Amino acid sequence: MTIQQHPHVTDREAHFVGGGIASLAGAAFLVRDGNMPGENIHVYEKLDVVGGAMDGAGDPDEAYLIRGGRMFNYPAYECTWDLFETIPSLEDDSRSVKDVMDEFNEAHPSYAKTRLMREGERIDAGEYGLTRQHRQSIVRLLLTPEPRLGDTRIEEWFDESFLETNFWYVWATIFAFQPWHSVAEVRRYMYRFLQEFPRLHTMEGIDRTKYNQYDSMILPLRRWLEDRGVSFEYGHEVTDMDIVPSRTGRTVEQLYCETDSGTETVPVEPSDLVFVTNGSMTDGSSIGGMDEAPELNETGASWELWKSIAEDNPQFGNPSVFADNVTETKWESFTVTLHNTELFDHIVDFTNEEPGNGLVTYLGSNWLLSTVVAAQPHFANQPDDVKVFWGYALFPDREGNYVEKPMSECTGREILQELCYHLQCEERLPEILDDVTCIPVMMPFITAHFQPREPGDRPDVVPDGSHNLAFLGQYAEQPRDVVFTVEYSVRSAMTAVYEMLDLDQEVPPVSKHYREPGVIADTVRAAYR
Repeated sequence: MTIQQHPHVTDREAHFVGGGIASLAGAAFLVRDGNMPGENIHVYEKLDVVGGAMDGAGDPDEAYLIRGGRMFNYPAYECTWDLFETIPSLEDDSRSVKDVMDEFNEAHPSYAKTRLMREGERIDAGEYGLTRQHRQSIVRLLLTPEPRLGDTRIEEWFDESFLETNFWYVWATIFAFQPWHSVAEVRRYMYRFLQEFPRLHTMEGIDRTKYNQYDSMILPLRRWLEDRGVSFEYGHEVTDMDIVPSRTGRTVEQLYCETDSGTETVPVEPSDLVFVTNGSMTDGSSIGGMDEAPELNETGASWELWKSIAEDNPQFGNPSVFADNVTETKWESFTVTLHNTELFDHIVDFTNEEPGNGLVTYLGSNWLLSTVVAAQPHFANQPDDVKVFWGYALFPDREGNYVEKPMSECTGREILQELCYHLQCEERLPEILDDVTCIPVMMPFITAHFQPREPGDRPDVVPDGSHNLAFLGQYAEQPRDVVFTVEYSVRSAMTAVYEMLDLDQEVPPVSKHYREPGVIADTVRAAYR
């Protein structure tokens, strides 16, 4: 048998399609662990900024914007900490990004006192309200092998009463699960985060970054890569690639990029490496304004590329399972910038939650509104006299309780009016909204990774027979790990790099806290609260 020989890593090129955290992590692992020169690495991004879903932009004059906020868990994010323990922070290059996070979370520990509210009253979210039948359904789910679950939906596995429990409201609004999502993904989450089951309502196990994740994680990682010569090709949308089959497998030989100057081709040698982020949770996002509702897009560049290359390569997965039903995969978020801090102060007083404590969900809301008031400042360039908070809703197509139309049709001003109704301060409109800006964002694919799916719908990180192509991100299959996390993207990048370079290093295994007797005992006790 002939063994394929590759040139030395210094003579190979690497091409990353998409500039999200998976690609940035992959580039870092190539440099740090694979000893590939940075100048051999190219990242193609259609926008003029990298970071993907880990975003954060704006200033106090034009208002701030984050599409979402990533939460972290120190017992579970093995690959993420492996990476960011070695990336210097921007504030002090003698300390790592993780060092800064550790310090911040020690000073600002999460402890939600008011996780759920209804009609202005705090609900004891620690009383999960699970019945014997609910507990039996959870145990049966944990004992059922994932392949046997297939594309079963949550609402098909649990009865309707389960979806009205405090446990479900806490679970659904932390992780963004909907009743029609995959019960197999719920099973993975329960195993991955069983150690958090007893304290989901307080969010004590959740850790955060000092600022938004773009300022705290993406910027220092990008600087580290740039300092090592990695090239970032902004305004480059990869629309297709030549994938040539042979008796031994498939090889990428060329990329096609759309730029402002037209179509560019990028030749790829057989020994070069191509890493593709197939699908994106924030692809197709539409930004509204204080007096403008966002639009709903039904496609995006990452999805079109994935569909194009999967058409003739079934082992590349089935993107339509995730991308073809935006009604089930969309929701809407909003970022509020306040020069007049009256509303900010009212939220803190009304919820009895200090900034940085947690997530408040308003159960009386038809939209199922939630707000997050982060520790201030939330942006590195945010002045002391400007405040910022973020919110989202899982049911944007329902009519509001106060504003008589769906959230998806609302301007930023109308979203704030609806929020003020649930905060019981609507009588102070419009003065409470004076000098306040709310920017809504519609994200058509934000929970696409939770769609019911069958084995094979997500491709392996390195598909069988692939000579130089690997997949990264939320839609590359990684047994036992959970999507909608930074960890999933970083783990996919580490897996891809180590396998493609055949490195004699192991990817940190997914922790098995669910096997610890203390974790099991605490979980059982919590299930009876």
